Amino acid sequence: MGIISNTVSMRQYRVEGGLPPGDLFQWASELLAKHAFRSIDNTLDESSWGWVHVHEHQETEFEDPHSFLRGRYLALTLRLDQRKLPSALVKAGRAKAEEEFLEANPGFKWVPKSEKEELLERVKMALFSKVPPVPSTYDAVWDTKTGTLLFASLRKKIIEIFEDHFHKTFHGMRLILVHPYSRAESVLSKDLIPALRKSNQTTADDVVSLIEHNKWIGWDFLFWLMYRTKNSGSRYEINRPGLLEKGTPFISYVDNRMALKDDKLEGGKITIAGPQSRFSEARMALREDKKITEAAIYMEKDEQTWKLILKGETFDFASFRCPPVKLEKDAEVDEVSEREAIFFERMSLLEQGLQKFDSLFSSFLQDRLGNEWTKKKKQMENWAASEN
Repeated sequence: MGIISNTVSMRQYRVEGGLPPGDLFQWASELLAKHAFRSIDNTLDESSWGWVHVHEHQETEFEDPHSFLRGRYLALTLRLDQRKLPSALVKAGRAKAEEEFLEANPGFKWVPKSEKEELLERVKMALFSKVPPVPSTYDAVWDTKTGTLLFASLRKKIIEIFEDHFHKTFHGMRLILVHPYSRAESVLSKDLIPALRKSNQTTADDVVSLIEHNKWIGWDFLFWLMYRTKNSGSRYEINRPGLLEKGTPFISYVDNRMALKDDKLEGGKITIAGPQSRFSEARMALREDKKITEAAIYMEKDEQTWKLILKGETFDFASFRCPPVKLEKDAEVDEVSEREAIFFERMSLLEQGLQKFDSLFSSFLQDRLGNEWTKKKKQMENWAASEN
């Protein structure tokens, strides 16, 4: 299952809409079965998608709780099958079909446009019957207690398919992306909410506007974290609820990868890779009015390390790597129980990583929305401008 791999790229949603009363398994199993994956092996369809078991991607029946239910979690897998015709094969088939048309119609010197389009469709249909669909799967985990959902893909097309299919399956439920502004609202103390709203640079409340007009959140957060990595220490404490107790210390810093760009110009993006000691290249780019749009963030506790590449404008998590899952194998434990144990251990590590990230982000917001931010921002800018 992709989402319980040691490294996963994912985005986080909030699921809005109350769960129906009664048996969670019965409700979900009926909906998943109704919108399960349908094979296109013996059809000429170009693509098909739907739900399958999290571990058995050929299985589309959901009569067993182990196929998707893990305590309060719904573990979902979206399967997408697509036929992709090689362009060279299509080109060769079209040329042959047009040649045969001209031989059969000697009165024509060239193939009419309308006939070309029809011939092309015939070629594609003939090839579709010979080209098997290519399957791919994408995992999601829905915590029905907290209302959060993690989806393991950052590809735009896959995200669109997943969101659409989720809404069709769970009618009445809405997926709301957890983007920088909404995440800020969720981690802030009540006394700082007015300051956040005052800093909101749009009056619209749709997700696209809130992301587009509040890019400053990601820019300032990553700049702040880079500055603190070099100048102010990297020690933080858990300040958000979760599996770790409040006050638990951890270390966080940026290193190894950073991307910057000028938001006012097309292109001009630079990527800096490799260990950073003085952030010289990044500081030079900041002096040219570029903004940090993504960076590799490390979070350490005891001897365990979490790492992610934060997409600063959306707060998507790329290459989120948790400590490896370590479970003692027992010969008396069956495969199903072992899979579930691995799942719960993996989710525990993921949630600890997200709790650390939210605590780090909350610490930034305390500075960013506090009375001393103008002074602190000036210190950061002076450091970026210096050669030391």
